[in-house]
Amino acid sequence: MKSAVTISLVTEAKGGPFVFWDDLPAACRQAAKLGYDAVELFAPGPDAVSQAELAALLKTHSLGLAAVGTGAGWVKHKLSLTSPDAETRTRAKDFIRSMIDFGGPHGAPAIIGSMQGRFGEGVSKDQALDWLKAALNDLGEHARRYSVPLVYEPLNRYETNLVNTEAAGASLMESLQTDNVRVLADLFHMNIE
Repeated sequence: MKSAVTISLVTEAKGGPFVFWDDLPAACRQAAKLGYDAVELFAPGPDAVSQAELAALLKTHSLGLAAVGTGAGWVKHKLSLTSPDAETRTRAKDFIRSMIDFGGPHGAPAIIGSMQGRFGEGVSKDQALDWLKAALNDLGEHARRYSVPLVYEPLNRYETNLVNTEAAGASLMESLQTDNVRVLADLFHMNIE
């Protein structure tokens, strides 16, 4: 089993579920010192660090990139795959696609959690799930270009009202056309449910 630790570069997420904050070089140095195999990066966008700088940091500290979070799309930019606004949904997919392109060259999948959004505000659960499925199909196939899956994370009921259990997540995966989306079982969320 390999171990990874989280690093957030998103100021708006300060106080969230991350171990290291802000200083990517120092966080990588400390992660390696503590014996971690990899880091999971929560960045404000794909331009937060250059590909060359990231590759050099990972190599210097003998770390892999386990995954990249996409939650900054929601936390920082208020983008959602189930927004009632079509333009917002398109921008949400574009943001996630750019994060797939950011992590993919390092063999890291992108994780969709908070950007899945929720239903309400004139959007039925069925409509929201249809939009979510369409986005997961599209983005899962985009991730395939890098030979990595897209990772989908069911969240607890306080963060979304769409998919809150692993069983519901598995059912969602079975309804997709792509086979390149995987469910992430986050024990924080599952313990609440």
